[in-house]
Amino acid sequence: MKNPSFLRILAGLGALGISLGLQIPAAHGQDVKTTVGSLLQALTSHAAVPQAAKPAARTRPAVRLAGYPSGTIVVKTKQRRLYYLVGDGKAVSYPVGVGRPDKQWSGHSAISGKYLKPAWSPPEELKRDNPNLPHVIPSGAPNNPMGAAAMTLAGGEYAIHGTNRPNSIGGFVSYGCIRMYNADILDLFDRVTVGTPVVVEQ
Repeated sequence: MKNPSFLRILAGLGALGISLGLQIPAAHGQDVKTTVGSLLQALTSHAAVPQAAKPAARTRPAVRLAGYPSGTIVVKTKQRRLYYLVGDGKAVSYPVGVGRPDKQWSGHSAISGKYLKPAWSPPEELKRDNPNLPHVIPSGAPNNPMGAAAMTLAGGEYAIHGTNRPNSIGGFVSYGCIRMYNADILDLFDRVTVGTPVVVEQ
């Protein structure tokens, strides 16, 4: 049953290798102003993060990336990299999981919402194909494929989000969403605002 108080977007489910819909309470659709430092600290503790997780990207040096305005997110699908332009032709680079070959897309969008530990629910098409999937996995649950945070893209179909399967980062794994290590999505989350332009290229 659909709940009108939720916003649905497609998002990758690493555990099954399929896409699931993200449902986010509509009341939380505004830009989140809270600091994510304490959440980042919890996620990067020895007990909370799988060994495959990477450190926060803030510790990495900027790389050169010309041709985009400062403050833009650029996803290069073939490279499985996401870049955030910080000025002077420099960008912070993050490894990402991207769409499967038949689910990839390219174009221009923008961040339309920011959510910490969102709940999610599979869309009807996936429930038909996988009837044993739960209707909803709540916020913060360890099997929630959204991980630490999600940022929806304008248009409502895709998101840039964390993951509960860090070994999927670097692969062609989703139905079009951009998947990041939890530490990295929190780092990017703290850098950008609603309205940040996003460019996805092959």
